[in-house]
Amino acid sequence: MGLGAIVDHLLCMRVFEKVADESGFAAAARAMDMSPPVVTRVVAELETHLGTRLFQRTTRRVSLTEAGEAYLASIRQILQDVAEADAIASAHTVELAGRLRVHTEPVLASYVIAPLLSSFRQRHPGIVVDMDVETRRDPPIEDYDITLLGTDASFNADIVARKVVESDAILVASPDYVKRRGMPATPQDLARHDSLRLRRPEGPLRPWRMWRASDPEQVLETNADPVLIANHTDTLLRAALDGAGITSISLDVVAPYLTGGQLIRVLNPWITGQLAMYAALPSRKFVPRRSRVFLDFLVERTRKQNSEALRVCGAL
Repeated sequence: MGLGAIVDHLLCMRVFEKVADESGFAAAARAMDMSPPVVTRVVAELETHLGTRLFQRTTRRVSLTEAGEAYLASIRQILQDVAEADAIASAHTVELAGRLRVHTEPVLASYVIAPLLSSFRQRHPGIVVDMDVETRRDPPIEDYDITLLGTDASFNADIVARKVVESDAILVASPDYVKRRGMPATPQDLARHDSLRLRRPEGPLRPWRMWRASDPEQVLETNADPVLIANHTDTLLRAALDGAGITSISLDVVAPYLTGGQLIRVLNPWITGQLAMYAALPSRKFVPRRSRVFLDFLVERTRKQNSEALRVCGAL
C-alpha cells in the first residue's frame, strides 16, 4: 500500500468519525470545510472498501449501524494516536494537541474535574477535553483515554489504573447551620442534629459508621434521623451549603468549600469512610502524552487541595 493510499484511508476514517460525531453528512461537511457530496462519496467508498454499511440513512437522521459503532470505537484510538505522533514529530510546535476523551461520574465531573479545567487549558491550550459524564457500574474503559472512578480505598480490580488521590469521607456543615444549631462534640450528639443522608442502591439506609483514622478499630454507629435522603450527592452538598444540616462527603469533593469557608468540618478527626479516585486506562502499552500530562496535573492539584483543606480543618 502506497503512502497516498494510507493518507486516503486516514482521511476516510476522519470523515467517517466526523459524520458520526455530528450525526449528519451536511454538518460534518461544514465542520471539515468540505462539500456535502464529497463527504457522502468518501463514506460510500469506505463502506465499499469494508464491505458493510456503517450508517443507517433516513430523510430525517443518520445513525450508526452495529458495524459502524464497532468501527468507530476501533478507529478513534488510531486517529488519536496519529494526531499525537504528528504533534510529537513536528518541529514547529512544542505544544501538546489533540482530543482527550474522559469518562467519569457526575459528582467527580462537577466538583473535581470541571473546576480544574480552566487552569489545565491555560497550561495546555492545544488539548481539547471531550468528557462523557454518566454513572455506570461497568464503564467502557477501552473506549476512553481516561476513565475516572470513585471507589472504596480497598479497590483492587483487574484493570490498568493509577491512583489519583485518597480521601476520607468526612462530616461537614455550613457555618450558618453550626451557628444556629451548635457544633456536635461527640458522635452521639448527631442524634440531636439534622442529617442529610445518601441513599445507596444496595440496600436500606444504615446508621453512620464512624471512626478515627488513628484508631480504626474503635467504630461507633449513630442513628441520627435524617431530614433529607437522596440518591444524589450534588443534592446533599447543595443542601449542606444552604444550611440544611450535616452530611458525609468525600474530602476531595468539598476541599474547595472547606478552604473557602463555605463549609466547616464537623467532629474532626472522626471519619465515615475512606475513598479513592482512580484513573483507569485502556489495556495497551502506549499512553498518549496528553493523557499523562492530564493525569499528572490532576494528581498535583487534587492532592494539593486535599492537603490545604486538611490544614484548614486542623486549624478550626
